[in-house]
Amino acid sequence: MKIIIEPYNPNWANQFEKESELISQVLKDHSPIIEHIGSTSVKDLGAKPIIDILIGFPHFINLDKAVKEIQKLNYNYVPEYETTFPDRRFFYKTKKETRTHHIHLVKHNSDFWKKHIAFRNHLRENKVDMLAYNQLKIDLSKQNWEDRNDYTHAKSEFIQKIENSY
Repeated sequence: MKIIIEPYNPNWANQFEKESELISQVLKDHSPIIEHIGSTSVKDLGAKPIIDILIGFPHFINLDKAVKEIQKLNYNYVPEYETTFPDRRFFYKTKKETRTHHIHLVKHNSDFWKKHIAFRNHLRENKVDMLAYNQLKIDLSKQNWEDRNDYTHAKSEFIQKIENSY
């Protein structure tokens, strides 16, 4: 499997805003906090053109209660990933069999939340690390991958180094 890294597209922010509004509507009873994360959220960073959305709830809620509400927006729910991250619910949306959006549903201010926000903010504020991460992704995209999780795992050392600095 080839991973395609596209140059930064300013429209990614618009795509996030549009989807965020839809999510806010279906989850309005839970007062969600919705953040744009991942590479598409960092100006000038190349990315797979998939909008990553982090949703947190400011108060305790059984995350499973929100699954059906998110599925109303044509998201596919992947419960298998809960084996690795039991406190996260993962969803993806496709258009013509191509993934367009990911949702990571977690408790607000959980470790998962804090790590993803810190990494995003670091790349937004640190051009040297952002450019190094961009180059790593370009280099990795030249390889042939068994599946997308192998590509994600190959970036882990870089990501963890930054996460551990916080």
